[in-house]
Amino acid sequence: MEFIEPFAGGGIVSLTVAFEQLAHHVTIAELDADVAAVWLTMLSPEAEWLANQIAAFDFSPDTVNYILSQRNISTKEKAFQTILKNRINRGGILAPGAGKIKLGEHGMGLKSRWYPETLKKRILDIMSIRQKISFIPGDGMEVLLHNVSRTDAVFFIDPPYSDAGKKAGKRLYKHWEINHEQIFDIASRLKGNFLMTYDNTEEVRQRAHRYGFAVEAVAMKNAHHAPMTELLIKNNA
Repeated sequence: MEFIEPFAGGGIVSLTVAFEQLAHHVTIAELDADVAAVWLTMLSPEAEWLANQIAAFDFSPDTVNYILSQRNISTKEKAFQTILKNRINRGGILAPGAGKIKLGEHGMGLKSRWYPETLKKRILDIMSIRQKISFIPGDGMEVLLHNVSRTDAVFFIDPPYSDAGKKAGKRLYKHWEINHEQIFDIASRLKGNFLMTYDNTEEVRQRAHRYGFAVEAVAMKNAHHAPMTELLIKNNA
């Protein structure tokens, strides 16, 4: 069985499936070029360079600004730049306009989420299982359509939340505009089982009902640790 995640982002679900050997193979896709650079690097021999670059980085406001100001750089350098940006921005947000950490965890400021040895180990761990993971730098919709007839695949669909007037996606993601009706339509045609996650809104519930999907609300917390609920939507009611 192949596990497919078309809107990967950080891909924590796919990585868990790969590490725990819950599928024979994992395929992930991501449209954001910066995030794609991280995946392409981690799943290549250049992962060792990236891990060592993080461990050796002389972290300071000046060195951070220098790295973030670089343009026309290689894929592995873009990966390092993206990881740095993720660690110093509030909530790890990569979208344009995201603000940097000020006070930070335990009052440590900009450096409060920079754990170089932990990051290095994580990258090398991912590199060690790279033969189990395929990465597609492209549109998740196309990935779904390409695999719509497969009965030997399962899908985890976690698109940017920009539906029903909720514009968190615009704040969190570079590529936040997405046709949610099309996602549901494609999901209804998938031969393999899927699990989708969405904002818990009446509009999403009604759409899921129209397509005959099963829906369950689950408790979670947002980036500010406020309790909220999210919808899990599946085709095997």
